[in-house]
Amino acid sequence: MAVRLRMQRRGAKKRPFYRIVAADRRFPRDGRFIEMLGTYDPIHEPPVLRMNRERVEYWLSVGALPSETVQTLIDRLQAGEGIDLSAEGADQAAEEERKASRAKAIADRRAATAKAHAEAAKEAEAEAKKAEEAKKAEEEAKKAEAEAKKAEEEAKAAEEAEEEADEAEASADEAEEAEEAEASEGAEEADEAEEAEEAEEAEEAEEAEEAEEAGDDEAADEEE
Repeated sequence: MAVRLRMQRRGAKKRPFYRIVAADRRFPRDGRFIEMLGTYDPIHEPPVLRMNRERVEYWLSVGALPSETVQTLIDRLQAGEGIDLSAEGADQAAEEERKASRAKAIADRRAATAKAHAEAAKEAEAEAKKAEEAKKAEEEAKKAEAEAKKAEEEAKAAEEAEEEADEAEASADEAEEAEEAEASEGAEEADEAEEAEEAEEAEEAEEAEEAEEAGDDEAADEEE
């Protein structure tokens, strides 16, 4: 049986968590394994490596071949960067890592929920502000409409007043023309009366003259 030391992916989406296992190379990558040798959490800051050094050395001694990634992690463990689980046990460490990862995921979800609630509150506040601005704009539009209506009524009243003034002016013109016509008619009648009087006086004068001439003729006849 050919044994490989490789990594199995666990954890939530976009939050990977890896097991370091000894598995038959014929098994699927994330399927069955012979023994779990440690864990690796790349999400943690800094990343956390836990590995059972004794069991890793055992499997290497019996011919197991590590993957490139696992070999890199073994080198880091030998350099003192990781946690050696030889005395602690890989299963217990893995369980602790799973609990820590689960707790961190819950905390992240709660933080995301709080952030979503804050964003929703901010959006609600923005919507309320928009509604208030829209209400204010509507009130201003109503006010402008009322002012326009009032201006229209005032313009109509001014137009009616102007029409009344025009009518009054026309009536005054007609009265003046009538008065002028009446005065002209009176003047004509006075002229006619004066002419009649002059004609009558001329006629009387002519009659008097004729009478005087007749008297003179009569006196002349008597003298003869």
